[in-house]
Formats: sequence, C-alpha cells, structure tokens
Amino acid sequence: MSALTIYNDNAPQQVLFHTDEGAEISSKLAEIGVRFERWQADREVTPEMDAAEVLAAYSSEIDKLKAQEGYVTVDLISLDASHPQKDELRKKFLAEHTHSEDEVRFFVAGEGLFYLHLEAKVFAVHCRKNDLISVPKDTTHWFDMGPNPDFSAIRLFNNPDGWVANFTGSDIAERFPLFD
Repeated sequence: MSALTIYNDNAPQQVLFHTDEGAEISSKLAEIGVRFERWQADREVTPEMDAAEVLAAYSSEIDKLKAQEGYVTVDLISLDASHPQKDELRKKFLAEHTHSEDEVRFFVAGEGLFYLHLEAKVFAVHCRKNDLISVPKDTTHWFDMGPNPDFSAIRLFNNPDGWVANFTGSDIAERFPLFD
C-alpha cells in the first residue's frame, strides 16, 4: 500500500505524520508542490516484456502527460533482484540530488521509496503499482529501490537527455531508514 511518512530532517527517528490514505497523501504532498495520483496500471507488465511493449501498453497515459506538461522524452526503468548493477544503481539513487526538470514516475509494477527534503522535513513517499509522482525541479530528494529491487516505472522528461542528477554532496540519506 502507498504511504507517506514525514520526519524532521534532523531527527529521522521522530515521525511527525504518517498515512496510507491516497487522498491524504495527495493533499499533504500538494502542499509542497508535489503531484501524487493513483492511476490504474491495468496492463500486466512481465519480466519478458521489453520497454517498447510496456510503453506501447501505456501510450494513452503517456500521451496525456506529454500533452499536459510538454514532456519530450519517455523511457522505462525496470529493475529486479537479478540486475547485475543493482547495488551500483541503488547507491547512485540514494545520494541526495536535484534535477533541473520535474522527475515524473508512473509505477506500472512493483514499488520504491522517494525521500523529498523540503522545509526542514523529509517526506518519505512509498510508491507502488498505480502511483504517479511528480517531484518538482530543484527539489532535493533521493530514491531507494531496496537491496532486491522489483519495480517498473515509466519516466517522463522535458530534457531530451533523460535522467540528469545534480548531487548535493549531503549525507542526509545515510541517516534515514532504508527501504528494505
């Protein structure tokens, strides 16, 4: 189940707020400019499917987002526990960073945990199949896919180069609970 947990950024053991109610998650995140919606990922995504097949299956949703926000690049990130670079990718995504554009993800399978660092708080957003999240540009954040990742997410970008991170150098991610 999707969830939102809010912490003080200097007290990761202190939970300020927690909910697994979709409307509450959307409302709380909207207060900080983050879009969170529950969509229907109603087409089966299997490990045998290549990216083109998954993107074709969700072409109407992709076209809707492209029209709304002007996205120009779309891809699929799909990782499972057998991925040979899973540890390297996890380490990279766990480092706090920003992007010069919105980070948009529509989870069509599996789950992962976004941590958003805003207003002296950390908002931990547990995203699962059917969740759409759009993290505004220049928002400090990190992502944890866990030690044995199992997710597929459609990514949309305004930048034709795709995923480009600006790492902050902060060690804040090391102080918060991991997605295990």
